[in-house]
Amino acid sequence: MASLPLDDANTPLFTVGQVSEMLDVQQAFLRRLDEFRVVRPSRSAGGQRRYTRNEVFIVRYVVELAGGGMTLPAIRRVLELEARVRELEAECDALRIALRQARARGADT
Repeated sequence: MASLPLDDANTPLFTVGQVSEMLDVQQAFLRRLDEFRVVRPSRSAGGQRRYTRNEVFIVRYVVELAGGGMTLPAIRRVLELEARVRELEAECDALRIALRQARARGADT
C-alpha cells in the first residue's frame, strides 16, 4: 500500500495559520522563529510557509523554552547543541558497535 503524505513526519503540510491555531501562538511569533532561523519551514510554490509535523513539535518545544524566558537566539543555540549531542551519541553508538565487533573478531582468532 502506498504511503500518504500524512505518514511522513517531514512532509510540509501545515500553514502558519494552522500551526498558530494548533499551538495557540501568534502567527507573528512563527514568522519571527523563521526570521531568527530557529525553525525554518519550507515554502510552497506561492512562497507560503509550510510546516512538517516534526517542525510543529519543535515549535511547541520552542514555545516552552520561550515561556521560560529564553531569547530566540538562545533557543536557536540550544536546538543546535541538542542536534550536535544527538550526532555525537549516534557516532558513539556506532563506535561501540565497531569496537565490540573488532573484539569479537580478535577473540575468534
